[in-house]
Amino acid sequence: MYTLVTLADVVQIAPSDFHKPSTRAIEDFINTKYSDKVIHKVGLCVGFHSLISASEGLIGHGNGIVNVNVDFRMIVFRPFKGEIIRGTITNSTVNGIFISMDFFEDVIIPPPFLFEGTEWGKDDQGTEAFIWRTDDGEGGTNEFFFDKAEKCLMRVEQEEWNDLSPQMKRPDDYDMERRDQYGMKLGPYRILASMMLTGLGPTLWWLGDEAAAEEGEEGEGAGGESMEVDAEAGAEA
Repeated sequence: MYTLVTLADVVQIAPSDFHKPSTRAIEDFINTKYSDKVIHKVGLCVGFHSLISASEGLIGHGNGIVNVNVDFRMIVFRPFKGEIIRGTITNSTVNGIFISMDFFEDVIIPPPFLFEGTEWGKDDQGTEAFIWRTDDGEGGTNEFFFDKAEKCLMRVEQEEWNDLSPQMKRPDDYDMERRDQYGMKLGPYRILASMMLTGLGPTLWWLGDEAAAEEGEEGEGAGGESMEVDAEAGAEA
């Protein structure tokens, strides 16, 4: 789920930050610039991890800003295909189920990625939702609802990238109200996941209310395995 990526950039330290230790000033600049940002084909930056190297600072003319070339490692969120991740159902439409991971909202379960026999319908209270209907073995039918606010498990199937840098945009990309086939606004990074294997879907289906609550508490704060890959950040301040 989380990986380490190696990036290179030019850090600018303003005179107002000269009172800080050099490494702290560099870390603060990197966190401000990268945290909660998506790097195309790399992932969602979570936070600074470690400094690999830094050049001597060069003072800019007229402003006193010190420019430092740095290589550093960044913690990045990018689950791999086939990984099981946790989330909470925030909304459902006929186009799919939308999932929140608290810090990442662009996760969707398209209807073809749900259990066979799942249909869009209404529950006993008249609320629209996806309903998984199965044979109970006695000639009847069991109904399982993908209700809003349910904690669930899902399997990563695909990832979608959109380069939103100004030079890559088309004129119609500037329409901020334009929606895609899922009714979502265009974003830089999206995960398509599935709920069509045993154990996936709302956790209370498989564990019961109490066990699901306990399992959810134990899972909070659990991270994935880390691996290191190389990438170059071509951004210059």
